[in-house]
Amino acid sequence: MNSLVGERLSIITSKAQTTRHRIMGIVNGNDFQIIYSDTPGILKPNYKLQEKMLKFIDSAFSDADILLYVTDVLEKTDKNETYLKKLQKARMPILILINKIDLTNQEKLEKLVEEWHEVIPKAEILPISATKKANLGLLFDKILKLLPEGPEYYPKDSLTDKSERFFISEIIREKILLNYQKEIPYSVEVVVDSFKDEKKIVRIMANIYITRTSQKGIIIGHQGSSLKKVGTQARKDIEEFLNKKVFLELFVKVVKDWRDEPSKLKSFGYDNV
Repeated sequence: MNSLVGERLSIITSKAQTTRHRIMGIVNGNDFQIIYSDTPGILKPNYKLQEKMLKFIDSAFSDADILLYVTDVLEKTDKNETYLKKLQKARMPILILINKIDLTNQEKLEKLVEEWHEVIPKAEILPISATKKANLGLLFDKILKLLPEGPEYYPKDSLTDKSERFFISEIIREKILLNYQKEIPYSVEVVVDSFKDEKKIVRIMANIYITRTSQKGIIIGHQGSSLKKVGTQARKDIEEFLNKKVFLELFVKVVKDWRDEPSKLKSFGYDNV
């Protein structure tokens, strides 16, 4: 979606479950408005948070005019069998986007395209490379052709449906995903509790919520070194995002088993489906 919108709206890491919310990116032209909806990846839920993430995916099936199923040259065609069956039954146009074509050769790619044609015969298969911008223009033209006519849902200057606070918390969470291993990144939720936009600087205070006390020392690190590293990396990206100098404070709090606590999930925005 970042490549299609032309702005960095979704965080990107090599880890699974990077995207947790449904994020909309809006592209406006003189006579069109395209609303892209980036959902979490498909997974087998182990706790209530992941069940909520799947609901964001299901919501896309109910209100999308076009479904873009993003796979890549490394994934097998039998992955996510349940959702493939939903795709087979879906009534709206389907584009299967085979991403990362820069990591394979023509022979392997042609074979993969044939396999996808067998799995979803009615879908149109389009090989792309988001990072290399390969075939993104063609994809845009196809989307524009397939979209039905309708009213504008957002003002012309809108870029997304999410707030600045949301993107700041996502930037911080991205740095946690990049700097910690194993279960730690998946136990974390980030909430911006204070955002003060002063004349020369933006002062931000954010809480990093974790599920167990034993994780606190890992997040903070020896003499605060790990948390300081995350804060420095996040502050630089937030300054670029806001185009303004930023003072960022991070605090770590333990909320036991928040991923299975309905009231906490609601307060973190996972009931907005």
